[in-house]
Amino acid sequence: MTDSLLVDRTDAVVTLTLNRPESMNSFTVDLKEALRDTLAQLESDRSVRAIVLAGAGAAFCGGQDLKEHAALLEAGSTDLNTVQVHYNPIAQRLANMPKPVVAAVRGMAAGAGASLALLADFRIGGPSTKFLMAFANVGLAGDSGISWSLPRIVGHAKAVELLLLAQPVRAEEASRIGMLTQLKDDDEQVLPAAQELAARLAAGPTVAYGAIKRELSIGDAGTLSDALAAEAQAQSICGATEDHREAVSAFLKKQKPVYHGR
Repeated sequence: MTDSLLVDRTDAVVTLTLNRPESMNSFTVDLKEALRDTLAQLESDRSVRAIVLAGAGAAFCGGQDLKEHAALLEAGSTDLNTVQVHYNPIAQRLANMPKPVVAAVRGMAAGAGASLALLADFRIGGPSTKFLMAFANVGLAGDSGISWSLPRIVGHAKAVELLLLAQPVRAEEASRIGMLTQLKDDDEQVLPAAQELAARLAAGPTVAYGAIKRELSIGDAGTLSDALAAEAQAQSICGATEDHREAVSAFLKKQKPVYHGR
């Protein structure tokens, strides 16, 4: 494990903190590999039932570390295989994580940092929160899933505006157009609120949450037949879980169900 990614566990909630505050938590190869590999481990760990993604210091994530990138360009490298090797797997893990993901977006989320925050199921911000689709400012197209997530959240026309003009979206506007799920009054409330929400979700029916996420990803882009088939498969899986039986039994007894994520 590397110091550039902090992993903290409280009960069934794991908080992943991008830990390069001196560089706005920008992505080096070391940090990208750590985040990619840790997400892969958490995906298969059934004892982990919710994930919080945060940044150390004043920023969430400034995107790609351009100093490291510039060094590669000066060395004659024009191969952007980091998208295939790092960013795409990270984006896939976040979007398809079979348990809830909450992003604590305090300060700037730029470039790939914005992309990955928008792949979380919930995004909580504060007064300092800003999103910047910075790709065009350095002569690049979007990556890390931004062309998939952004139009689904803000609509196609707004996504074109944000990506081509590459101007910051401040907290209140981000909240208004759906980029933030919650907007807190104080930046110091952002991480505790994200962890509180994650703890609430971790106490829920984890298998059902994962199935709902899969249903939405299919229903959002597919046909009605695709959605109905996905729903039938999901209900077959969820209907066989202990959590479903517990919920039905608790309902009949007028009690609150206790879920175990299986």
